[in-house]
Amino acid sequence: MTPFIAELIGTAVLITLGLSVVANVLLNHTKGNDSGLIVIALAWGIAVFVGVYISADVSGAHLNPAVTIGLAVAGKFSWNEVPLYILAQFMGAFIGSVLTWLTYKDHFSATENPGNILAVFSTGPAIRKHMNNFMTETIATFIFMLSILFIQKGEMKLGALDALPVALLVIGIGLSMGGPTGYSINPARDLGPRIIHSMLPIPSKGSSDWAYAWVPVVGPIAGAVLAALLFRVL
Repeated sequence: MTPFIAELIGTAVLITLGLSVVANVLLNHTKGNDSGLIVIALAWGIAVFVGVYISADVSGAHLNPAVTIGLAVAGKFSWNEVPLYILAQFMGAFIGSVLTWLTYKDHFSATENPGNILAVFSTGPAIRKHMNNFMTETIATFIFMLSILFIQKGEMKLGALDALPVALLVIGIGLSMGGPTGYSINPARDLGPRIIHSMLPIPSKGSSDWAYAWVPVVGPIAGAVLAALLFRVL
């Protein structure tokens, strides 16, 4: 595989598994309906583990534009490769969104709550205050990016389980900081599926909430850049 294909496939698998657990929890008549945040956070951690495992040897398993930009700011990744990686990540997010829709197509049709339908694809605030929501996404991604940089620096060798530290980190952030905004911490994870949500023929889907869409894009990038700058100083 090329790095582009690795990022595309890794992100597609990540998004398919991540969005699908939200669909399982929120959509009507599923086996996992109303099973809660712990189920979502655990499954997102597994999704990250699998995505990283697939792509790490070829692309470094960024799977996230904020991580790609953060690594470039930290001097650990070439700026010349940033656009290609981000393109692959968004394409993977598009594919993962469509696969989730196909998997849960009947359940999307059976769900009349447009908020739950949108929540499968994109994050949203529990209390809508855009600047506070932006701050939450910035802080969560700052912790995420700084932790990744130190995990890389530590050069922990776990063999086939090398993806485990980042997966556990995502679970931890979801359980501890996921309450206010649903912890996007990844612009491709939020904006890519939001675009697909706006295009799919889902009954009762409602608005794609474009007024909020900047928060889970700009917040994670800001948090990743701040973490990278602090890492360089340290």
